[in-house]
Amino acid sequence: MDPLPHVIIFPFPAQGHVNSMLKLAHLVSLSNFDVTFLVTVDTHDRLLNHTDVLSRFGCGFHLQALPHGISMDVMNTRDGIFILYNSLNQIAKPFLREFIVNMNSPVTCLIADGILSMAGDVAQEINLPLIYFRTISACAFWSYFCIPHLIQARQLPLKENAMDLTLTKVKGMENFLRGRDLPSFCRASDLTSPDFRIVMTETLQTPRARGLILNTFEDLEGPILSQIRTVCPNVYTIGAVHAHLKTRIATKSTSSNSLWQEDESCITWLDTQPSKSVIYVSFGSIAGLTKEELLEFWYGLVNSEQKFLWVMRPDLIIGQERKDEIPVELEQGTKARGYMADWIPQEKVLAHRAIGGFLTHSGWNSTLESIVEGVPMICWPRFADQQVNSRFVGEVWKMGLDIKDTCDRDIIAKSVRDLMDKRNGEFSERTEHMASLAKKAVNEGGSSYINLDRLIQDIRSMIPPHKQT
Repeated sequence: MDPLPHVIIFPFPAQGHVNSMLKLAHLVSLSNFDVTFLVTVDTHDRLLNHTDVLSRFGCGFHLQALPHGISMDVMNTRDGIFILYNSLNQIAKPFLREFIVNMNSPVTCLIADGILSMAGDVAQEINLPLIYFRTISACAFWSYFCIPHLIQARQLPLKENAMDLTLTKVKGMENFLRGRDLPSFCRASDLTSPDFRIVMTETLQTPRARGLILNTFEDLEGPILSQIRTVCPNVYTIGAVHAHLKTRIATKSTSSNSLWQEDESCITWLDTQPSKSVIYVSFGSIAGLTKEELLEFWYGLVNSEQKFLWVMRPDLIIGQERKDEIPVELEQGTKARGYMADWIPQEKVLAHRAIGGFLTHSGWNSTLESIVEGVPMICWPRFADQQVNSRFVGEVWKMGLDIKDTCDRDIIAKSVRDLMDKRNGEFSERTEHMASLAKKAVNEGGSSYINLDRLIQDIRSMIPPHKQT
């Protein structure tokens, strides 16, 4: 019998990247493909401990750990990301080459995270078809890609007094993109900083791949996708992947890909709350807050007099243990109207009838999950693609409020009241409309559904003729 198509999928080792690329792996495996999913030892162990990843896929799926030694210690710092990149180049790159060359069954295609150019180098060396998956939004990818134009026009590096000036060299965003909406690494005064150079070089090498997969949909980011197709003609928009997977396996909920233990008790609490009465608060899996920032948000939430569910990761406060010397009024306000948990099943929470808003760091997975459920957002971005995403949420899609670069309890309280009460009607109307378009995209005949079918067919066509199934 002829071998099945065999795809290797290699995500960048961070929760958001692993989550969406594991969903892609599931979508691909539904077409009777063999899939090998490459992860660090730490991610491998966490997935086995906290998810049903092996039983979910069946015998055609292989979770492969990379060798020991890849540094995962300080992911939330610039130096930490640079160290991680170096260790991936030194350890994962030679391993990947040997692993592919020595496999028993031939590999059809490598789907690599678009910020792992070293995986693209390996694919080129051994003449293996390469497709990139960028786990960020199309608008963030395009803003990265246009950085050379901004440098040429001397709009980068950003000057302190230019944060609110409109930038004119990102096509499709000329009328609304400000300095403060660029990715956080653009704020470096030195454009030779490691994180700036990494994102620049990783993004600019994207066109060498046979195709680019994006976790978005045409109705959400169509104008920017048109710009991207001028440099990467073969774009597969297959998002939102979490909703797409539910469609393909005909279920209302899918298994978690969390690298941490999820606390389900918050669902019981939400069950007792009125419809759309709770604002959900999460700053994602990496970003940290200072003690001062935490207190401003806490006072803002309590003073808003709205009910809130807050993900309070044990490592959320930078450089110290949480919850020491918390003012009594915050303790009382939380007891009266709030609920806190270390880590929660986010998709399930956003889909709950009690959730009326989301205070978010504007990571792309969180943003898409909120859009799919029709939940308006307050955006407080920290780094990478989050600044661009928040601008689109607030200014372009008008599905919420962008409060970037502020951290003031009064602004937070007012924003929460506006989102949940005073301006809820206008935001809900926009988000519910986009939610219906998101669902249409991933159902039969929708743009994302058609694009996934095209991706599957294109991968099948990569098998040499005498080996096709």
